[in-house]
Amino acid sequence: MGREIILFLLVVCAGTAGELCVSRAMKTVGEVTNFHPAALLSVVFRSLRLKWMWFGLALMTTAFFSLLWVLSLANVSLVVPVTALSYAAGTVGGKVFLRERVTPRRWAGVLLVSIGVTLVLIGRS
Repeated sequence: MGREIILFLLVVCAGTAGELCVSRAMKTVGEVTNFHPAALLSVVFRSLRLKWMWFGLALMTTAFFSLLWVLSLANVSLVVPVTALSYAAGTVGGKVFLRERVTPRRWAGVLLVSIGVTLVLIGRS
């Protein structure tokens, strides 16, 4: 179970950190308002010039391959609920690193997800 815990941590932490990095990069690029192919390509090329995008892609790739690995070791009925902790990590990361406003209702949702994951872990035997 030790290897699975490390992989779960990689999936949740690397995936969430990657999403936060990509979000930071896209906030730098700006809102996409024009969906014509040439305009979309321009946004893609601008985003690929930012180090945050590359950090994010590397972290998300790490999370993806960690997910594949843990799926080869554990039941999907355990893996999928545990990876839901990324919702909690994303909310905390958005608040701390991106300085987003998080409403009490969102915190309540994070608490409910965390309780659900705890119940799944308790009943995993």
